[in-house]
Formats: sequence, C-alpha cells, structure tokens
Amino acid sequence: MKLVRSVALLMILSLAPLPLLSQAVTPVELPDPAAQRLQQRHIQTLMTIGREIEAHKFPYPFYFSRVLDIDIDKMQAADQRSIRFDFYKGQTVLEITGNYYASYSAELMDAEARLKETFKQVVMPLLQAEVPHFPDDSEFSAFAIEVAHHVRQKLMGVSSERPENITFIIPVLAAQKLVDAKTDDQKQAAVLEAKVFLNSVPYALWLQEGAPPEEWKERYTPLAAAKKQPVETASSASNPATSSSPSVSAGLTKTSPAPLHIFTPESLSKLQRQNDDAITRMTKDLDKEAHFLPYAAPIFIGFRQGAYLQLSIKTRLDATVGTSRYKLAALAFDEHVSHLVRPVLNYFPSDTDFDGIDFSSMIQVADGSSPLAVEFFLPFRAMRWFASYDCTGQQLLDSGTVVINGERSALDLQIAEGKN
Repeated sequence: MKLVRSVALLMILSLAPLPLLSQAVTPVELPDPAAQRLQQRHIQTLMTIGREIEAHKFPYPFYFSRVLDIDIDKMQAADQRSIRFDFYKGQTVLEITGNYYASYSAELMDAEARLKETFKQVVMPLLQAEVPHFPDDSEFSAFAIEVAHHVRQKLMGVSSERPENITFIIPVLAAQKLVDAKTDDQKQAAVLEAKVFLNSVPYALWLQEGAPPEEWKERYTPLAAAKKQPVETASSASNPATSSSPSVSAGLTKTSPAPLHIFTPESLSKLQRQNDDAITRMTKDLDKEAHFLPYAAPIFIGFRQGAYLQLSIKTRLDATVGTSRYKLAALAFDEHVSHLVRPVLNYFPSDTDFDGIDFSSMIQVADGSSPLAVEFFLPFRAMRWFASYDCTGQQLLDSGTVVINGERSALDLQIAEGKN
C-alpha cells in the first residue's frame, strides 16, 4: 500500500495545477536520475525562487517557459514551469528559461545594446533571486538562463518582428561576485567569467555606460571565426553522456579571459590605508586567539583576480609522526581557522571593498618536524554564510581556495581527518 500511495503522489504532482510548484519542474519530469535527485533535494528552494521572481516587477511581461519564442497570446495556455537542474557540456547547471515580451527597435539598438538591456532587465533580477540561496558550487557548477525577447525592424520597407534568444551561463562563484558587486568594475570582472550567446553566437558583454574602448574590444570580443560556429545552449546539451567535457566545477575548467579589474600595488596600498584602523584593532584584540606572526603584519594581496587581506598566523597541532599534510591542513582549519571566522568578520562591514581573508597558517607540529604552510583563501560571502550557520565548514572551504606549500589542493575534511 505504501508503494501504491507513493506512485499516486507522483502522478498527482505531475498532473497538479502549475502554481503548485511555483514555476519549478517536478523531479519525475527530468530524464536524468542525478538531476531528479537534485531537483527533489532543492524543490522547496526552487519554489521559493519562483515566487520571488514572480513578485518582481519587470518593465515588460516576463513568463517562465521551457519553450522560447511563444506568442504572448499563447503564453497563458503554455507550461509555465522552467526552473530545473540540467546539464551543459558535462557540467550540472541550475537553469531558468522564459519569454520576455520587450520589443526593441533594430534601428535604435544594435545587438550589443539589446543584449545589455535584457541582461539588466531580466537576467540580473533572476540571478539576484536565485544566487543567495546557494552559497557554493559543491552541488552544481553554474547558473544558466535562457531568455527570448523581440526585435522590430524593416526589411524592404516592410515592418516585421522577430524573436532573439539570449543564453547566459555563469559559474556559481562568479555569480555570487556579480550579485554582491558594489562597483561597475567588480560587475564587469564577474560577468567576464560567464559565457554569453545571442542567437547561439558568442558575445562579450560590456556593462559600462557607452561603447567599450577599442582595447577592450580587441581583448574580449570573440573572433569572427568563432561567431560562425554553432553553439549549444544549456537545454540542447541536456545529456551529459554526449559531451566529452569532464563533469567538474566550472571554476576549475573555465577558459574565460582574465577579468577586467586588476589589483595594482597602488590599489592594494589604498585598501591598506582605508582598513588600517580595523586591522590594528583586530590584531590587538584577537592576538591570543589567532596567534598572529609578529614578523608578518596583515597585508592586502592580489589572488585570482581578487583582493584578500592576508593574516599570517601560527597553528600548533598535537599530531603524530608521519601525519599527512592534508590531515594537518584539515585539523588546522577545524581546530583553529574556523574559530577565527566569526571574530574576524566583526571588524569588517558587509559592504567591504575587498574579496575576503587569506588565513595564512604556519602549522607547527609537536613532533618537531618541519612547519607546513597552508593558506585558506575564504571569500567574505561564504564566511558570512558560515558565521550564520547557513553552510558547513566543508562548503566554506569549497567556496574558496586552499594552498598547501605553494600548491592548490582539494581538501575534503572527512577524508583527510580519517587518514594518518
């Protein structure tokens, strides 16, 4: 009887009125078992995202839809559920598709201007609704958004209107930087990590006012040869088995050009001056707990196109001879670094103009072996999630970067601490 009730419930869910799942696709409708599991696990969150987007006031009507280019008079009768987990080139993405009934004049707005406008009016609000619900990329790699808008033009004196489709795929961590960005430079740097297509043609999205400078165009505009190649959208690459790309985090496989914003020695020095009072108070108040190295004062450094405050600390561990570097790093995080996250956050407001903290730990072991240098680059966003108990220590590490003796390392706390 229990099995019969479960089957009946699944049938009811698949046939229920559309508002039941608030624009989220039911798990049983997804063809891939992995996507089904993710959809089931996060269904309440996806429903919340759908309601938040529905409450947003777009300049023109926006409808969720798994099919693009639907006439507005047919949209009311169409399936308006599109929030779902899918695959793009072997990567798991959280995808939203929809139709936006804005009609741009081709005479007044070129392709870049139309792309920029729909990004501001639709893509950005969608990201602002969904990104805060996912603090890291441990379960999926990127957010994918597909939107159709309309273009009015005259051909041989005859007015016509045609659809134009935008695809925007951005890694989870880059999306977090984008929605948290306080300056235009920060937004531009984040969006350069995304893949942007207009009618399957790759584009570089310029967010600043006016036209991009020629130097920027030469560096970031896709080559003409690349524009001629057809590009798969997220929905057309829904079967991961057909892709030869590895199914790993987009943060490790991205080939996007370096972000536009580069931290110079001058800008890092400016950050040092602006935050000097807070740093002085922090090092004085937390010295007994943090064990700051007296010969290495806190300093701002550039790392992976971000600015981090490097805090050099000493971590003493009572470990046995021959303990692996990974276990030492895991123990240092659990027993020392993780306990500093909340106290350190107290000295920096939520609108800080740098990216995070580099806890640079010199690990000393009681057996007298050589010290181990481990750096934990932790972004502020994930630190705040951890501080408010909205993510685990593992998720905090996964959102940042761990460097052991100068080499980037993947650190799984449970596995590492279970080994010698």
